[in-house]
Amino acid sequence: MTFVYIISAALFGLIVYFLISSMRLKKAVSGLTQEQFIEGYRKAQLVDVREPKEFEGGHILGARNIPSSQMRQRFKEIRADKPVYLYCQNSARSARTALFLQKKGYNQIYQLQGGFRQWTGKIKTK
Repeated sequence: MTFVYIISAALFGLIVYFLISSMRLKKAVSGLTQEQFIEGYRKAQLVDVREPKEFEGGHILGARNIPSSQMRQRFKEIRADKPVYLYCQNSARSARTALFLQKKGYNQIYQLQGGFRQWTGKIKTK
């Protein structure tokens, strides 16, 4: 019987954790469809948070690469007074980056829904 309570408490804790994380993410970043992303990214700072090898394999035209693994050291390269458009391969890294940037005072943060994997627009390869 105790085992059932422990499992139930653990599951409840996980559900609460995911709900809180989801609410924090919704406050930090606005998800945009590809069409919405295309409409605004030329007037914003377009940041690809994937690793350099992924970036070199193909990226959205006009993006600069600041990998999420280097964001703590390089976030000041992104202006806080201009909109920031983020993307990664499938949205997980860009979501974490958005939460980090929000903590640093950025408030105009947008993310490409589905990430680069679903991008059908223009790309540049090296």
